[in-house]
Amino acid sequence: MLKKRLVACLLIRDGLIVQSIGFKRYLPIGQPRFPIEFVAKWDVDEIVLLDMSATSKNRVLDTEVLELLSRSCFVPLAVGGGIKSVDDVRRIVRAGADKVTVNAHAVARPGLISEIADVFGSQCVVVSIDCRLEKDGRYQVYTHSGTRPTGLTPEAWAQRVEELGAGEIFLNSIDRDGSKQGYDIELIRRVCDSVSIPVIACGGVGSYTHFATGIIEGRASAVAAANIFHYIEHSTIVAKAHLLRSGVDVRLDSDANYEGREFDESGRLIMLSGDRLSNIEFKRGKKDFL
Repeated sequence: MLKKRLVACLLIRDGLIVQSIGFKRYLPIGQPRFPIEFVAKWDVDEIVLLDMSATSKNRVLDTEVLELLSRSCFVPLAVGGGIKSVDDVRRIVRAGADKVTVNAHAVARPGLISEIADVFGSQCVVVSIDCRLEKDGRYQVYTHSGTRPTGLTPEAWAQRVEELGAGEIFLNSIDRDGSKQGYDIELIRRVCDSVSIPVIACGGVGSYTHFATGIIEGRASAVAAANIFHYIEHSTIVAKAHLLRSGVDVRLDSDANYEGREFDESGRLIMLSGDRLSNIEFKRGKKDFL
């Protein structure tokens, strides 16, 4: 069985990395280079980089920015935002991306998924699905940063994109985005049970306990988050320590010691007196990580 993955999601809006809250409020973090260097340096398995303003402005992510970021990234990098043709994908891959994510343009023209898969392979195509729970209890797929309803259910759309050649699904809950309430387990389970391709769950992480829940209860192949990784040193290492403690078979860094960690009820690592490195020890020595 494949090991479960921890994925960092970095959101770009108007050239800056931001925190997203409900797809409505955006808190600026800073220039893209530094957050991506942070998560690539520590212990994340993949990075998803999404330009949230690309589709509305009828453009794709600046390839010069992507080339700069890819030099600092040594884990698989999936890039999305405004992709609407094989030529767009070709430019993004040449600039350093390993995969692309498509959303609004795939809904508008589903054949785009097959076109990309035919040229670059299914493993290159990640379909991003943003969902909202409606008042009548149904889930609906939205595009354009959660502003345009599509009339599609996430299960039906997930099955369709798999048929068209998508290799993976990036599933995001609009309602849970930035809420810190945890993943929408019902949504994740519905989509995971409807397809055979990997599903990356995203939206709502506010505690390290939420990662394990997304895998164990939601049955996701990978768990992703954005906001929780900002500002917190070694947050990706702590997240994996918690996954390991919960019995999840997750990829581990050979230079980190994950065992013997204690967590409080909220999932935060219990600090030892004078422990500057969040109680995480590294074989290479603390000085290499300061």
